[in-house]
Amino acid sequence: MNETMMRWASDGVGREQLTCRQVVVPTPGPREVLVRVDAVALNYRDKMVLESGRGLPLRFPFTPGSDLAGEVISVGPATTRFGPGARVISTFTPDWIDGVRPGTAREPAYRTLGGYYPGVLAEYVVLSEEWCVRAPASLSALQACTLPCAGLTAWFALVERARIKTGDTVLIPSTGGVAIFGLQIAKASGAMAIVSGRAEHEARVRALGADHYIERDRADWLDELYRLTDDRGADHVLEVVGGAHLARSVQAAAVGGHICQIGALAGFEMSAPAMPLMLKDVTIHGIGTGSRRALERFVRAVEQTGIAPVIDSVFSFDALPAALARLDQGAFGKIVVQVSA
Repeated sequence: MNETMMRWASDGVGREQLTCRQVVVPTPGPREVLVRVDAVALNYRDKMVLESGRGLPLRFPFTPGSDLAGEVISVGPATTRFGPGARVISTFTPDWIDGVRPGTAREPAYRTLGGYYPGVLAEYVVLSEEWCVRAPASLSALQACTLPCAGLTAWFALVERARIKTGDTVLIPSTGGVAIFGLQIAKASGAMAIVSGRAEHEARVRALGADHYIERDRADWLDELYRLTDDRGADHVLEVVGGAHLARSVQAAAVGGHICQIGALAGFEMSAPAMPLMLKDVTIHGIGTGSRRALERFVRAVEQTGIAPVIDSVFSFDALPAALARLDQGAFGKIVVQVSA
């Protein structure tokens, strides 16, 4: 193995600060693993962190990216979870092993890779062995790297918080990374899936198993949802838009329904009508990815159900700026950077 490697890093907030640099390959310490990074999936959050810092305590030079798939090359002293040759994926929120997310009412925890902790857009990274999970045997590295954030978020929302079951109806108002995983998880759970998005995405969404598709801009959007559900509404709503769109999700929810608040594409200040929220006994779950144990359960589910992540496009390591430009445009599924051949 070479003594040096390439790593993307920035010296300040702003995408123009991002450059690819030659650095020394790190050495794992006690209970750490050196991972050769094979692929990294991008998230919309990566774009936000690079462009604004998102209020995080970034330490410069800062490396973005949180979701990797790779192979353990060497391990430090006292390491027991993985050995050389193990195929692993990263955990988005490393300190959240199980149970309730760390943090307090005053200061909710937001310590993620590619934010509070350094990111993974490098040829090699050193991680705590506690920050990794076995990669699914059924997936390639390009597919497996999409699980830690987008895949786990959809899984944690529908399965571990909303408790989806066979026969339920799920509304998915997007065709991005989390949304497509939500569709696949809904169908694997025996639920009916209604997806809303742009007209040009309908055929691809139906090919993935969607039962119904509603163009997002049609004037009678809500009436069409009511018609498709015999006025019952959706048992589960993956609210990945945020802002004022939460109001539409409250109106779409069934009596006793669940709204999984995930995204903030339309803004972090959200609003919703109080009367239907109260009279329909709607539960709103705030979803911020999930724990490592949840990711391990999701990996097993992927292997057992045959879920195959949908990849919008793959870019070479040196083409990260082009990958970010594709993220700007809005993707159908996930954008992946291939780090090693």
